[in-house]
Amino acid sequence: MRTLLLLSATTLVLTGTLLSNKPRPTGNHPISLAAPKPDPNNGGIKLPAGFGALTVVDSLGARARHIVVDNTGTIFVKQDGGRVRSQNIGIMQLRDTNNDGKADDIKGFGNFPGTGIGIYNGYLYASSDTSVYRYRLTNGMIAEGTQPEPIVVGLALQRGHSAKSLAISPDGRLFVNFGAPSNACQEKDRAPGSKGQDPCPLLEEYAGIWQFDANKLNQRKADGKRYATGIRNAVALRWNTTNNTLYALQHGRDNLFQNWGEMYTAEQSAELPSEEFLMVKEGADFGWPYCYYDHFQSKKVLAPEYGGNGTSQGRCEGKEKPIMAFPGHWAPNDVLFYTGSTGAANGFPARYKNGAFICFHGSWNRAPLKQGGYFVAFVPFGNDGRPSGKYEVFAEGFAGVPEMAAPGQSGPNAGKLDLAGPGDAKHRPMGLAQGPDGSLYITDSVKGTVYRVMYTAKR
Repeated sequence: MRTLLLLSATTLVLTGTLLSNKPRPTGNHPISLAAPKPDPNNGGIKLPAGFGALTVVDSLGARARHIVVDNTGTIFVKQDGGRVRSQNIGIMQLRDTNNDGKADDIKGFGNFPGTGIGIYNGYLYASSDTSVYRYRLTNGMIAEGTQPEPIVVGLALQRGHSAKSLAISPDGRLFVNFGAPSNACQEKDRAPGSKGQDPCPLLEEYAGIWQFDANKLNQRKADGKRYATGIRNAVALRWNTTNNTLYALQHGRDNLFQNWGEMYTAEQSAELPSEEFLMVKEGADFGWPYCYYDHFQSKKVLAPEYGGNGTSQGRCEGKEKPIMAFPGHWAPNDVLFYTGSTGAANGFPARYKNGAFICFHGSWNRAPLKQGGYFVAFVPFGNDGRPSGKYEVFAEGFAGVPEMAAPGQSGPNAGKLDLAGPGDAKHRPMGLAQGPDGSLYITDSVKGTVYRVMYTAKR
């Protein structure tokens, strides 16, 4: 099988059935958390001075999505299928049994391709596009024969933005993203000049975050409650334990120039609308589809589908604003609030404590400007739970090719575009997790590479 060739020293577990070609660690044997050496080239990515990285695994053979690390050091990666979709492998379990930083015990299990994953109260939670389920953890691993328990079931498979990213609060509230299967709730989706449906009927079931009980089995959509609304799609979703608040990053809408060329230039459409970093309180309304955020004007403006002209606010004046905004179409797909201690084996410097790391998956529709994203950013946070400074590029170089100027632009790269879109990227950062030693883990959605970033200056 091609999958087995891609996963050296590997195991595949399908719907709880374990197939192994090597002895497995048994009993309570936590993995050493001592610091391994970075790769000589830092796994091919560029980091700030004092940091190093290694590739935990070069390729999982499928599109890796979100990731979580157990306090024993076991890594779990949610997969979206990709090359092994026919085998329906939904989760990969990775362990480093000889402390060289490389995963040498790799298992795949579950038949639920999807995005969301998390650990709570002794269980591994994960999602497909139509459900949320959990597996009981045994000594930090999923034991042979463990079957998934259904937490939320029977969700409709929508035609777009179907990924059910999730977050869990310490008191057992399960938050699930329900992206809108639409660009701007038009009468005819993405059609030039088509007006928006008013009121937008999708808001009843989509474009928001729903809350469920993480401890209750077999819940349906009706058993949950809409926690916040007006969010087109939030693949990045995280509970911040420092201030006990939910955060999300929104994927903004497309086609301002394509559908409303009389109001917007192609350059404006490449930069707008902003990708929004949201502090999500219960009952909040962030305005989609009626509104979008413009970081040049620092305000929510009325969408053209609802009578806007690019500057007017109308009904958007009272909508919730983001706590930070980024250029359009960068696709923020995960966020992590760093809580590592400087005393840990690979703990980051104190300035990173409680700040946010953000994975930008990368754009596809910023022409005629160069593509953007494809990096991991860091945002410092203050005691008020809001950014205390500008974002910084923390890890970059994933794409492997320059993000050059588009054809028709002036300059030395005119007529060339090495990174025309996501299909040209060698890697795209997707998910984030913090290890018990303070390391930062990053997944890649192209090959399924898993990176581990460590602070090495103090060694």
